[in-house]
Amino acid sequence: MTAQQQSALIPRRRSTPEQPPAPSRLRARAAAFTVWYLRLIALLNIAAVVSVPFRREVDEHNTGRIYASHTAHRFHAHHAGEYFTPYLATAGLVSAALAIFLSLVMRRRKRAAWTVNMALAGPLFVLYVVALTQSPFRGHVFNWGSALLTGLFVAALLIGRREFEAVGDPSNPKLALAFGAGGILVSGTIGTLLVGATNKLHGATLFDKVAYTLLRGISVGPLADRVHAVQAPRWVDVIVNIMVAATFCLVLYVCFRSPRGRDLLGAEDEERLRALLDRHGDRDSLGYFVLRRDKAVIWSPTGKAAVAYRVIGGVTLASGDPIGDPEAWPGAIDAWLAEARRHAWTPAVMGASEEAGTIYARHGLDALELGDEAIVDVADFTLEGRAMRVVRQAHNRVRRAGYTVRMRRHADIPDAEMAMLVERADQWRDGATERGFSMALGRLGDPGDGSCVMLECHDAEGELRALLSFVPWGEHGLSLDLMRRDRDGENGLMEFMVVELLLRAKELDVRRVSLNFAMFRAVFERGARLGAGPVLRLWRSILTFFSRWWQIESLYRANAKYRPVWEPRFLLFEKTADLPRIGIASAAAEGFLTPPRLPQFRRSQPAAAVRQQADPAGGAGAA
Repeated sequence: MTAQQQSALIPRRRSTPEQPPAPSRLRARAAAFTVWYLRLIALLNIAAVVSVPFRREVDEHNTGRIYASHTAHRFHAHHAGEYFTPYLATAGLVSAALAIFLSLVMRRRKRAAWTVNMALAGPLFVLYVVALTQSPFRGHVFNWGSALLTGLFVAALLIGRREFEAVGDPSNPKLALAFGAGGILVSGTIGTLLVGATNKLHGATLFDKVAYTLLRGISVGPLADRVHAVQAPRWVDVIVNIMVAATFCLVLYVCFRSPRGRDLLGAEDEERLRALLDRHGDRDSLGYFVLRRDKAVIWSPTGKAAVAYRVIGGVTLASGDPIGDPEAWPGAIDAWLAEARRHAWTPAVMGASEEAGTIYARHGLDALELGDEAIVDVADFTLEGRAMRVVRQAHNRVRRAGYTVRMRRHADIPDAEMAMLVERADQWRDGATERGFSMALGRLGDPGDGSCVMLECHDAEGELRALLSFVPWGEHGLSLDLMRRDRDGENGLMEFMVVELLLRAKELDVRRVSLNFAMFRAVFERGARLGAGPVLRLWRSILTFFSRWWQIESLYRANAKYRPVWEPRFLLFEKTADLPRIGIASAAAEGFLTPPRLPQFRRSQPAAAVRQQADPAGGAGAA
């Protein structure tokens, strides 16, 4: 990349009509105060729980416990009725989990988080003010401090209210309620049995044990000491509190998790995207992958361009270049970024070309080169010459073994044969999880993909041994989608099939072919050169080490043998601090991470969802 090209990728921020007005400094500081308050309270709650086993306990006339620390004594007095503590300070993991969760969503300026905090802290502050008019509460300075901190938090919420305009992610309250009830039942039952088995006192009823367990779920402080018939060991108190906190965290996750499969590509959007691909599909080799049905799409105001994306863990992950007229790309990008701001999603783009990366950079995104795409010009490809000796020998060896390749458009394959090919592709898949997002279609054999090309490799006995599937890249190009082979077949089948496609490309009127993406290709190539610096050599050594599991270097080597033209692909992001989140979301989208899936209550499914469930391949990304 030239210096001029690199300078084009330097982000240049510009104001757009969709951007909200600059917030006042007071509102911004008030909003930041609420976040830091919640973080501090979470830290104090966790510290109180962790310090429980190290506290000195002395039983005085069965009236309670005396703790070594002054803070623990304050918590004791609070729960005994003399003192009260600031908002969410309960010395329990449930409050810590709630404070952590609220701090995270408050940092993302979620309107729902502001509402929850106001609904909890507002009445609590009013209660504290009323309590301070009564004796003995007003006689303790600690109570005035607690009321002051709670009041400051409420005041900060009111001052910074306009900062919290991000709408909440779609939730599933019915499922969250079911998980909450089931979790409390399970953790409460286990906790009650554990308390009953370790109780040091006699005469406790079942009601006493249940009450003690529920109170311990709220706090490991002296709150449960009100149940005088139960005295369990401290380690039991901590275990009960952890179980209830885990249940609470699960409920929060279920209630606020990002949607799965609700914003699938609709039939109308798919039809419009196909029309754009017919006019502009030759611009981007990854354009056809926008038709994955686990993506949503957002359009420019003119409808001449669109951005396809998927939301994973609060990250709105776009793939490839925008689809459509490049002059309309800024409108589609503006609409996508406005949607991200509205939901407080983190924007990121995977696999953008240099042209699209430059436009994204003008909208405030930074660029990081991910690797290079291998593109072979059919007119320039030849097996002659010393550089192609290895490929030529592999091709001749497999051909002499009696292997042949058949090339057909998907539309020309009978339904029965296609069903057999899909079944073989599933059998030969490497692992139970389909992989691919930005450079894989995620399905095989769909009637709408008739223009895709299938390569079938048969051995000398006519047995099917390998498959390659390509999606169209405009009118005269192909882009690799799926590679599957029988592990018992001849070595070099994939090289044989790719060479056959390149040599016989005129049969399909194909002029260029996009092969696999080589991540960090430049590192392997430049790191092996004479004079490479120590940092580059170290980076190459690290990637070589991880290539033992993730095929980073092997993909580069496999593509380089065809002498392709390397086209750089970029990752676009807004903030460097967001890269870990984006990396996790990208790994989940590509199938390298498989988070647990929970059931969902659905009212209805889009037509695209029904088509996807009926897809016999169940998705067939590149292995």
